[in-house]
Amino acid sequence: MIAVQFLVDHGASVLFWVVFVEQLGLPIPVIPLLIAAGALVGAGKMSVATVILIPVAASLLPDLAWYYVGRIKGGKVLGILCRVSLEPESCVRSTENLFHQYGARSLLVAKFIPGFSTVVRPLAGIVGMSAGTFLFYDALGALIWAGASAGVGALFSNQLEQFALLFDQAGGVLLAVLCLSLAGFVGYKFYHRRKFMRSLRMSKISVDELKQRLDAGEPITVVDVRHQLSLEMDPETIPGALNLLLEEVDHRHHEIPRDRDIVLYCTCPNEVSSARTALLLKRKGIHRVRPLEGGLDAWRERKFPVQRWTSNLSTSSLASP
Repeated sequence: MIAVQFLVDHGASVLFWVVFVEQLGLPIPVIPLLIAAGALVGAGKMSVATVILIPVAASLLPDLAWYYVGRIKGGKVLGILCRVSLEPESCVRSTENLFHQYGARSLLVAKFIPGFSTVVRPLAGIVGMSAGTFLFYDALGALIWAGASAGVGALFSNQLEQFALLFDQAGGVLLAVLCLSLAGFVGYKFYHRRKFMRSLRMSKISVDELKQRLDAGEPITVVDVRHQLSLEMDPETIPGALNLLLEEVDHRHHEIPRDRDIVLYCTCPNEVSSARTALLLKRKGIHRVRPLEGGLDAWRERKFPVQRWTSNLSTSSLASP
């Protein structure tokens, strides 16, 4: 069996470089490779140490690189990652929710969750988690990830060897089916992304118009819809803005006045969080609501005034387990 023999002969280097490149951010399906390596362990053709320790070692350098990118570049790196994500509606927001709830412990399961692993590493650096704490939980999470994946392979080693034999016999046909399936999956995700973005299209207000109307004394309620973790990382807000989380709309929508214009802002690409919150508020009967085009970043680019948001919560509590 050519595929199996190739993995036996070059197992350590294949595992290292595939995991290394995948952890840098390339969308390579690495878990099937770890499962296949586990099957070789079950068949006695590869050592447990190779299958578990090599992926852990390969992931640490890219993970630390992302951690320091977040520490140096701050929240801007999250916006870049979200722009290239196939699931922009959940890219950063879901990561913030999980990280806010579990802190460093979220690193233990990060590699099992598509998208989450990419964002949580720079996020750990942004919130000020110590390098030692990050390295400990990240390494332990990588160990759990590699061990669990290889364990599945070892458990079903007989069935996987039969599949490898079928793959060698079917060769190009099976490879073509797998490639088409992957292309179909990516195509579906891209279509879903475009459909989602179309559903969020609505009238927006520019920062210049908002500033003019506020200066004129018009009754406008400005709402900051960023997650509390985002506020901790970037505590500047538009003066007088109310903070309302997307997740709080159901039980706090009564705080939003119905007799005036409402302007929502965030720091998400394409104002995703603002637009989603606007849709939820409209379902609650609040129709005079618009996202701020460009969000807080556009406001600051125009050198308009900001104030500092304060909270009893500190980022140090998020940086600890």
